[in-house]
Amino acid sequence: MPQLTTPDGRYLIVRDRLWRTSNPSLPEAERQRLVDALMDARRAVKHAKRSNEAEALADARRDVDAAKHALGERGPVWWTDGAQDYTRSLVKNSPYAEWYAERDASPRASSRCARCFKLGITALRLLPRAATRR
Repeated sequence: MPQLTTPDGRYLIVRDRLWRTSNPSLPEAERQRLVDALMDARRAVKHAKRSNEAEALADARRDVDAAKHALGERGPVWWTDGAQDYTRSLVKNSPYAEWYAERDASPRASSRCARCFKLGITALRLLPRAATRR
């Protein structure tokens, strides 16, 4: 299932939070090189954590940060219209709240239901406890 993005393409929505997307003006080869570097750095973070190497962990985290800055996911925003950055904000607390609320169903809820039905779990298990009481 594709990630849900805001209509302007600036953010991905994950668990009802906005996360800045990569700069779409990056050439594809450069974007892929940076994504590869980001993935390498994330693997280095994992390895450093497992091996309990503080210096290696700090270096790996710096590499993750550098890749995210280069991709445009951190640091100055890549758009030029002066709009505020809402990264990490809940969608409901952003200018995208109305658009998001008008969607038929959130992809998170839909995909969760689809996974549960695939596993043979009833819809009642998806409801909050209070909703299932009589």
